Amino acid sequence: MTVRNPFQRGISLRVREALYGYGFIMIWVVGFAIFTFLPLVQTFLYSLNRVTVTTTSINLDFVEWANYTRALFTDPNFIELLIGYTIETIVSVPIVLIFAMIIAMFLNLKFRFKDLFRVIFFLPIVITSGPVIRELTSQGVASVPGIADIPAVIEFLEELPRALRTPVEYLLTSFILILWFSGVQILIYLSSLQKIDRSIYEAAAIDGASRWEQFWKIILPSLTTATIVNAIYTIVTLSHFSENKVIRHIYDQTYDVQGGIGYASAMSFIYFGVMILLLGIVYFFLMRWARRSSS
Repeated sequence: MTVRNPFQRGISLRVREALYGYGFIMIWVVGFAIFTFLPLVQTFLYSLNRVTVTTTSINLDFVEWANYTRALFTDPNFIELLIGYTIETIVSVPIVLIFAMIIAMFLNLKFRFKDLFRVIFFLPIVITSGPVIRELTSQGVASVPGIADIPAVIEFLEELPRALRTPVEYLLTSFILILWFSGVQILIYLSSLQKIDRSIYEAAAIDGASRWEQFWKIILPSLTTATIVNAIYTIVTLSHFSENKVIRHIYDQTYDVQGGIGYASAMSFIYFGVMILLLGIVYFFLMRWARRSSS
């Protein structure tokens, strides 16, 4: 004799599945509300005030949008760092995506010690925690600064337009650090490549399609969703990187006499807005490319 759960009586299968689903995501919703949403609201309130911390309390002096005005129109360092962050992100994202796609296609081939190579390419993601990457960066391991001092490179940079000089110089000196952020993207591309049916390649080869044509007609359109996910993930990863100059500037202003928690909070929201704008632009263009690829 089967004993039914009293909770299941009178409830359809669809409703039970919905309740189970809501039960699983409720853990995330509660965690987001407590540890992310409430601190965001508190930070926004701080950004509208001059915050004074004493031994007994936190005093708020309402200044409206003065902190935002100061960050946008008075603090030249913050605006310069924001522009540099935008340029570096625009340069880094395509490089990370192209490198991750190439390595994923390589790891999708059949050869010996393939699993070892997968570990090697994913290992930087494991070791690039805050203290480790800070120590590596301080020792100059994450960049090649001497390459910008080579006479041929200096002459090449001087001939470039001013708008292109900064991103190209950043690419030359920091490409090792950029490639460090490719581990997760490689795995996402690799999982997408493994979902492509091998019979599609065989049919294309029978029809006379070359490897190059198979890449443009089969592989690249199949990776559109993975490319969008990787682009968003890369922007978010670069934006909250512990050695990000904008984040370090905001952190320093938190404890500065001329800054304070209120001013740092305002800069944080401006930085967050720039990041959301970048995400929106990249998502818009990649979605247009995805629609063209599928049509």
